[in-house]
Amino acid sequence: MKDEASVTLSKDLLASVDNLVGPRQSRTEFIEAAVRAYVALMTRREQNARDFEILNLRADELNKQAEDLLEYQVDL
Repeated sequence: MKDEASVTLSKDLLASVDNLVGPRQSRTEFIEAAVRAYVALMTRREQNARDFEILNLRADELNKQAEDLLEYQVDL
């Protein structure tokens, strides 16, 4: 299901969209795909930021575990 939205774009941006769209695709399809891609990018960035925060919170513990494991390695 789709809802209708009105969006105002600058003339130069709309001209760029028209150049990229060409005769095979509508402006609406192009803009919807662009917004979906941007939302996916922002979602990934937010997830990466949360993951990075978790890693930073656990860094000391993870580093201690890594050092402990290195002690069990044998020289080849």
